[in-house]
Amino acid sequence: MPTPDPIRTDARDGRRRDADLSSDGHPALQVVVLAAGMGTRLGRKLPKPLTQLRDGRSIMQQQLDGVRQAFGPTARVTVVVGYRSKRIMRAQPDLLFAFNPDFERTNTSKSLWRALRTSPPGGVLWLNGDVVFDAAVLDCTRDLVHADQSFVCVDTSTVAEEEVKYTLDGDGYIDELSKTVVGGLGEAVGINYVSAADKPFLIRHLAACADTDYFERGMETAIQTDGLRFRALDISRFSAVEVDVEDDLHRANSMLIAAPRRRARVS
Repeated sequence: MPTPDPIRTDARDGRRRDADLSSDGHPALQVVVLAAGMGTRLGRKLPKPLTQLRDGRSIMQQQLDGVRQAFGPTARVTVVVGYRSKRIMRAQPDLLFAFNPDFERTNTSKSLWRALRTSPPGGVLWLNGDVVFDAAVLDCTRDLVHADQSFVCVDTSTVAEEEVKYTLDGDGYIDELSKTVVGGLGEAVGINYVSAADKPFLIRHLAACADTDYFERGMETAIQTDGLRFRALDISRFSAVEVDVEDDLHRANSMLIAAPRRRARVS
């Protein structure tokens, strides 16, 4: 059974030591994928990140392809697993894994906490494990990642009541971030980054979250208490779909078909 801390092999660790820099000379990026949940609303037997898309890839493989395209093969990916964890580990045996043994009663705040507290020094990009996105979304994040600036990817074209919404402070940084925000300016899409300097504060606030809290609660209290500054990165010209139900999966598949045409129009 997987343990709460990342699982490594000697061979993989050796490759990481020999590949501390990406192909563009920047430090290799740390990435966390949150994939511990049961995903009951979608009604699949497999963990939701292993749901097959119309192009033959799983949701997780589509995410990993986007990470490699934007940040190269040296990106260090840790997946937080829980529900049917062995299925995910077998599907992606070359990754690192952290285990949330309380996945049935805890939410994403505790999964992210488990990954960040055992991560090496440096900033971390994290993804909800059920988000299907145009690969160009991660291309848009590179400048802020390389500048080590904490950010939240947002879509200003929609503000659905059941989604995580946000407001901004007077300097243009994230102020409120939750599903209960009133007067939201858009939606957070589930792709975020915390800088090396901000990470210890976020870890502390995630630890203080209630078991049922989403990770956005830890971000919000860190903003309010310790003054963390997350920039809102608008990715509205591209698409990102959180797959909760069958209709979302249909939209995600339609988005993948349309993405090449959309990139051609904006390039």
